Amino acid sequence: MKINKPALLRVMAAFAVVTIFTGGVHEVRKGGGGAPDFPCQTSGNQEVAISIGKGATGTDIARLLFEGKVVKSSDAFFRVAVADQRSERIAPGTHRVQLNLCAADALTQLLDPKRIADLINIFEGAWNSEIVSAMVAASFSKAEVNQAIKSVDLPLGFKILEGLLFPAQYSFAAGTSAQSAISAMIERGVIEMNKAGISAGDGKYSPQQLLTIASITQAESDTKDFAKVSRVIRNRLEKGMPLQMDSTVHYVKKVRGEIFLSTRSTLLNSPYNTYRKYGLPPGPIGNPGAEAMLAAVNPVPGDWIFFITVAPGDTRFTSSLDQFNIWKAEYKKNLRAGVFGSAK
Repeated sequence: MKINKPALLRVMAAFAVVTIFTGGVHEVRKGGGGAPDFPCQTSGNQEVAISIGKGATGTDIARLLFEGKVVKSSDAFFRVAVADQRSERIAPGTHRVQLNLCAADALTQLLDPKRIADLINIFEGAWNSEIVSAMVAASFSKAEVNQAIKSVDLPLGFKILEGLLFPAQYSFAAGTSAQSAISAMIERGVIEMNKAGISAGDGKYSPQQLLTIASITQAESDTKDFAKVSRVIRNRLEKGMPLQMDSTVHYVKKVRGEIFLSTRSTLLNSPYNTYRKYGLPPGPIGNPGAEAMLAAVNPVPGDWIFFITVAPGDTRFTSSLDQFNIWKAEYKKNLRAGVFGSAK
């Protein structure tokens, strides 16, 4: 049981990449390296918006930069991009880049996420409601997003969308529908679940149950403790004990950053309240990242059934109620002393 640790909000830097430079060397025109290029120094603050569509090729991007007066020649940019593997990470969407750049600087600016308009950051553990807000902030219509959520096709074995929108940074080309954007997030989630082994189940738990375990693990601990928390969850389930995870109540209340959970909160009537309900909640309580998914399938061996963070970065695990209560007293002392800062 975790009493005091809020979920860490970590932003992953993985892009939904759709541009293609791989193999593009065949598109380079013959004639050596004599393509004209600007000197490698920025020319001021004047910028232009370059909109890169889904599936754009290296030639397409080079042409857009030339026509937008970003580079002196399309060939110069294409040659630099083909020689640099980072070019494969250029994301679709609208990029703000300066005018009159050398090809190398143009590539650097295209790879800078801060220069992408309407970039959607989904942190590990984000709720779907938070993702909806992020999409609306990125210029998607709230009505369109809500409709897309209602009509989206879920992967086989899943009945709930929560947990399936993989945490990453997403940038979509202008005109992309909310349905397509959400589908892209799900597709990325399916890829990561396949890698972690969630999609196949493990004989004891279904894919959706494993994803639920991953989401609780994500919300309850730091990365270094994921595999231990996953073991605690399994041990409690297999002993027929209630999970009593604070994060499931926070999910019901839609609050973040709270350390102390009141007795009143533990009495909330919800199937997601693991203080009142035995077993796993009906579905995930957020969208877990790859490491939490992996820990859900591969918990480390251990007999722990309790855990508590007595101070930031100091989470302890035990199978003894007496030991847990000693640590709980230490946690309360630290809480009163302000060790946890301004968290509630």
